[in-house]
Amino acid sequence: MSPGATGKSVADLIEDRFGLPTQAGRDRPAEGALAQLLGHRTHRRYTPDPVPDDVLEIALAAALSAPSKSDLQQVGIVLVKDPAKQAAIGGWIPDMPWIAQAPRFLVFCGDNRRIRRVAELRGRPFPNDTLDMFMNAAVDAGLVLQSFIAAAGALGLGCCPISVVRNHVERLSELLELPAGVFPVAGLCVGYPSQAGWTSLRLPPRVTVHTDRYDDRDLPAELAAYDGRREARHRTPRESQRFADRYGYAEPYGWSEDKARQYSVPERHNFGPFIRRHGFTLA
Repeated sequence: MSPGATGKSVADLIEDRFGLPTQAGRDRPAEGALAQLLGHRTHRRYTPDPVPDDVLEIALAAALSAPSKSDLQQVGIVLVKDPAKQAAIGGWIPDMPWIAQAPRFLVFCGDNRRIRRVAELRGRPFPNDTLDMFMNAAVDAGLVLQSFIAAAGALGLGCCPISVVRNHVERLSELLELPAGVFPVAGLCVGYPSQAGWTSLRLPPRVTVHTDRYDDRDLPAELAAYDGRREARHRTPRESQRFADRYGYAEPYGWSEDKARQYSVPERHNFGPFIRRHGFTLA
């Protein structure tokens, strides 16, 4: 095989994603599912065009075809069609105006309520309000979320996942009337992209892929190199450095400094209590 009509190969897409040379996929054309996954971009700006109901139905059908733990299918998706509700969610997160502006906004939830109701309807006990069951539902929702994003991309749509909705989990649960056993995993903005977007440089596979045993002895050097590659491609503006009043300005800044600062303060400590109130002992 030779590169496709774009002249690019799979290797070109891998190099663009990681900023590192490779020969893997050099003879494979950049097309089909591989090209779509390797070329994924998050989109936060949309045209005003609505997403037709049949296009949304196709994306949802593809998403719900994702793998599911033990065929339990523990996912619930709330389509937020009420403009007032979408505006309310956007109002809680003003630094992400794309939430309120997106033509479609969805909330993907882990749904353990359904299997509990199935057990009740069948007259069977359900002694499984455990951490493992919570994780199963969260993973099911995550798989469906990613499958939706991939399907949306194939349909010409762009998406932006919004995990920050969990910062407002109590208000979101009340707004969407989520019952016990149902919890939000992430919101999702959906629409037709108004611009191309950009490829986010990822950690190299040698940091995230391990053979036979976990080994991160080279992490300091790998992080330094990764920070350098990211800053060379998309330098973090000085005004975007987190918590400068607390930590000052760093030069170079880089991904590792950004993430260390991001999680140097408590975040979502209300989520665990919320989940316990919603029917999980997490034992």
